[in-house]
Amino acid sequence: MDINESILNQLEVKNKLTGKSLVIKYVIIAVAMVVPLYHIYVLGFKPTIPWIFYTIHVSTAIILIISIYPMRKNHSFFDKLVDLILILLMIFSSIYLITQMNDLTNRMGTSPTNWDVFAAGILIILILETTRRTSGLILPILALCFILYAKFGGYLPGMLGHRGYNWGRIIGYLSGFDGIFSSPISATANFVFIFIIFGSFLGSSGAGKFFINFALGVAGGKRGGPAKAGVFASALMGTVSGTSVSNVVTTGAFTIPLMKKIGYSPRFSGALESVASTGGQIMPPILGSAAFIMASLTGIAYLDIVAASVLPALLFFVAVYIMVDLEAAKTGLHGLDKNKIPNPIKILRKQGFLIAPLLVLIFILTILKSSPNKAALWAILTVLLVSFFSKSTFMTPVKIFGALVNSSTSAMGIISACATAGIIIGILNLTGVGLKFASLIISFSGNNLSIALVLTMIACLILGMGLPTAASYVITASVMAPALVEMGVPLLAAHMFVFYFACLSAITPPVALAAFAGAGVAKAKPMEVAFTSVKLGIAAFIVPFMFAYNPTLLLKGSILEIIISTITSLIGTFALASAVQGWLLGDRINMLLRALLLSSSIILIKSGLVSDIIGLVIIAVVIVTIQKNKIKDNK
Repeated sequence: MDINESILNQLEVKNKLTGKSLVIKYVIIAVAMVVPLYHIYVLGFKPTIPWIFYTIHVSTAIILIISIYPMRKNHSFFDKLVDLILILLMIFSSIYLITQMNDLTNRMGTSPTNWDVFAAGILIILILETTRRTSGLILPILALCFILYAKFGGYLPGMLGHRGYNWGRIIGYLSGFDGIFSSPISATANFVFIFIIFGSFLGSSGAGKFFINFALGVAGGKRGGPAKAGVFASALMGTVSGTSVSNVVTTGAFTIPLMKKIGYSPRFSGALESVASTGGQIMPPILGSAAFIMASLTGIAYLDIVAASVLPALLFFVAVYIMVDLEAAKTGLHGLDKNKIPNPIKILRKQGFLIAPLLVLIFILTILKSSPNKAALWAILTVLLVSFFSKSTFMTPVKIFGALVNSSTSAMGIISACATAGIIIGILNLTGVGLKFASLIISFSGNNLSIALVLTMIACLILGMGLPTAASYVITASVMAPALVEMGVPLLAAHMFVFYFACLSAITPPVALAAFAGAGVAKAKPMEVAFTSVKLGIAAFIVPFMFAYNPTLLLKGSILEIIISTITSLIGTFALASAVQGWLLGDRINMLLRALLLSSSIILIKSGLVSDIIGLVIIAVVIVTIQKNKIKDNK
């Protein structure tokens, strides 16, 4: 087996290279290796002009997608010929955009030439096509609708109408820093890609298996142990995983069979892994790469965003953990046999050094307060250094090459989706329709924040269906967040609210990509898994309302206020989980008590002494009632 075959066996997209000639495989592997090395060089050693950097960033992703993802399922000779033409057109477009850079930046948005429009038009069309290949039809169709709106919106009556723009102005505007190369691509080029490289290196070193084994060692023996281990492992993997779907298939391939083995249904097993993996997207310090995009969109410091995400993430995973525990209690499930549980102390002694890259990353970000890309570069170097500590983790040249290629293939879909999101942002900027959307939301809600939050939630879930988290967040934040800010929600809370529901769209029917991935691994019905995922993740649908009304959960307030809010929120989360599962204090509870618990959790959403007291009193009444019923039954 030669080195290229060894690398090919490690690739996440190796099945997509089946049937391609050996030369094409070698070319794809070579390009996919060079792209992350180029990013490391630019970000760590030799910065270049953003226009050039972003053009190469997007164009190489497009070329790799066309090379790897077929146009159709039955990829004919004609399709291959079309793909070759598209690659050549992309090369021409990128060369033109780079060589004509100085002139383009002056005339693109006002008076572009025919060649300008042709080169930029190629870029836009190929972005939409490659997004279709990697993310499906929803996002490209949405972008096309916005483009058509820019062209024909002048014919619309009322506040949604505008003066109208010609094709040259639209295409020229979209190809600049206000469109394709705006904040989403700026974030993916400067921050997201380098963290994907770090995650790929960490995964190649065996850290994923270490996380799973350690999680099993800690929680495997407890009631419903494999499920709790799945929650733990998904939270750990979420710190470096780029998408909820990849988190599902990575940790779920191991945890779902174990859950089924001890008695959990395939439906519950797939749903639990889907919810926990989706929660991985909100885990600090990376937040599935969205933290960097949020920092770019809002101007809020990256560390402030990371700090604000800690308590909401804690509430999410505590809620999921409680749901798992109560499910195990209801069904009488036990943990794994002691002889099948790895010893967590031995695992730490043997492979605990794999945590070092994450600790280095956090240390450089929080203590040294260096830039995220510098922190990621040092973390990658740490992976290489600590891999020498064990033969099983040693990063051989083949592993390094494989990690580089996987980082490219993992980033492709995110880059194309964010570029398409940039097209939508460009239209919002050009036409000013974003502000009009905000006005519409305020108008529909009657200036009532509760109604506005619910409308925003629904819009985020609908717009996010079938989209990668990053693209979903960018689009919904651009359209919905300004309305919440205008109604008094702090900027960070508004964006975190939108971001949470962009994540939750991955488990929300009818298009729930993470749930469908979990169903595939668990061999369960996709829609059943999706609806069970919503049930298990119900607390996640409540948490954003908590911090929208109560910014202290985002660490905005005094220490005492933060402590009180955290305690009451945890109690409310426990009440919500008990209400959904219908189980409390070791016994089933009737519908009336479940309704009381549900109402108490909702009341505890809004901060304030009165609401907190009312919520806690209701919970106390429920507990006393259950205890009285137990005493009565014993007699």
